[in-house]
Amino acid sequence: MPIPIIDIFAGPGGLGEGFSAFINEENERAFKIALSIEKDTLAHQTLRLRSFFRQFAPDEIPEDYYSFTRGEITINELYNRWPEQATHARQEAWCGTLGDPDERDLNAVSDDEVDQRIREVLNGETNWLLIGGPPCQAYSIVGRSRRQEKILNEQTDKRVGLYKQYLRILSVHSPAIFVMENVKGILSAETSENQVFSKILNDLSDPASSYLSDNDAACADIQYPSYRIYSLVNTPDQIDIYGNPEYQHKKFVIKAEEHGVPQTRHRVILLGVRSDIDVIPGIIPRHAEVPVSDVIGGLPALRSALSKSDNTFENWRRLISGILGEAVMDGADDAVKDAIRNRAENMEEPPFGTGADFLPVLDAGTDYLPEWYLDPRIGGVLNHASRAHMDSDLHRYLFVSSFGQVRGISPKLSDFPERLLPAHGNVRQGIEEKKFADRFRVQLAGRASKTITSHISKDGHYYIHPDPAQCRSLTVREAARLQTFPDNYFFCGPRTSQFHQVGNAVPPYLAFQIASVVNQVFEQAFANLADDLRP
Repeated sequence: MPIPIIDIFAGPGGLGEGFSAFINEENERAFKIALSIEKDTLAHQTLRLRSFFRQFAPDEIPEDYYSFTRGEITINELYNRWPEQATHARQEAWCGTLGDPDERDLNAVSDDEVDQRIREVLNGETNWLLIGGPPCQAYSIVGRSRRQEKILNEQTDKRVGLYKQYLRILSVHSPAIFVMENVKGILSAETSENQVFSKILNDLSDPASSYLSDNDAACADIQYPSYRIYSLVNTPDQIDIYGNPEYQHKKFVIKAEEHGVPQTRHRVILLGVRSDIDVIPGIIPRHAEVPVSDVIGGLPALRSALSKSDNTFENWRRLISGILGEAVMDGADDAVKDAIRNRAENMEEPPFGTGADFLPVLDAGTDYLPEWYLDPRIGGVLNHASRAHMDSDLHRYLFVSSFGQVRGISPKLSDFPERLLPAHGNVRQGIEEKKFADRFRVQLAGRASKTITSHISKDGHYYIHPDPAQCRSLTVREAARLQTFPDNYFFCGPRTSQFHQVGNAVPPYLAFQIASVVNQVFEQAFANLADDLRP
């Protein structure tokens, strides 16, 4: 039987996808999502759709699913044609806001409701897995910098304490193992009372002590577990979280580019094992850095769309060519100028123009993990349409991508020709003080990409495609590939939400590797239990 998973703060399901994809030595799925909870309505739609997809064996996915992804039928038609699987998906994926939500939140759910649903889906099973990543905006270094906030306030920002929902479920339901993910910024976050990460580690190690302090009357009769907390990239002999008062916090950081994810995403991921399980987990394997071109290079070339002009190729080419006049490039490196001139004089219309939600492409392959990414039954590529950019940004994108191609680095504002500098009030500060000096950033073809975050939903300046001929930011599908989502993973909602979902997710291939470690712990624990029961 697959090990049940409760996934809270699930987003579009990246963490759950990795665990669900893991196949054990018996060639069976080792894990099954029993319940996933997400508050965002559109992310929940994606979560539910993927749950529907997983109701079928991999070789039995109905053609109707692919018809939906190609826009040939609606999602309601899909669910109506497969009512049993759609019902399971609706029961598994729950749209609910945990914690202490605003009273106007229509998706708010009480702790009692959550507890009841968990008990129902587990049906008495005690060896199960809790996964999830409490919202991280409160801890993000960039977010704290923008808010000019050095000390976090749990009273004014409820996100600071949302990990307590995780803590509460640990206390009340006692999973055998948990996996909790958050941003690296949590390591330096502080409240007026404590260093946040130190408190989280202490609380997760002994959830009852912390949770009971505020809930004595409600929980006095419940038996509470304690947990040993492990790093997934450093063995216990390399880290001593109990003997060292500083906890060696950085050893809990996973650098995704070192583990087969084509992205420099650094996240804190904790593995907790219930104290009655006498198994020491392993760690995930190291992998050579995977460059951007290996993952997105096979996707169809596109040009950017235009936001202020008629979106024709002739208009696009005319606007691009404008970089050659009026001394726009004065001050640029000569080699970069030559590259820009060569590109601007030889722009061609890509076969698929600016792309679409579905492109009927015969070959959009990848040399890296084709068995993970590709699904020939799609019949093309999903979610691959370029965004519209302002006329002035087209020149900046061409400059930045050409600079990256020639110099092998992304330029800072100080590298820009004067006439290409954006008309922002703090540009001089960016040049002189180096503050947000890389606000236009190309993803280099020969390196892993920078972190794909939810900010990609706002603009594409940090996510410029490495090919100057395309002169655009990344598409949803390109961002999804860099996040290691399989190509048949469909993101619901408008494009802004799709970007947001992709940026907020845990890379599924990283989760897949974590699943291997967790599965080993379960298998060893069950083997030990069997040995103990032998006469």
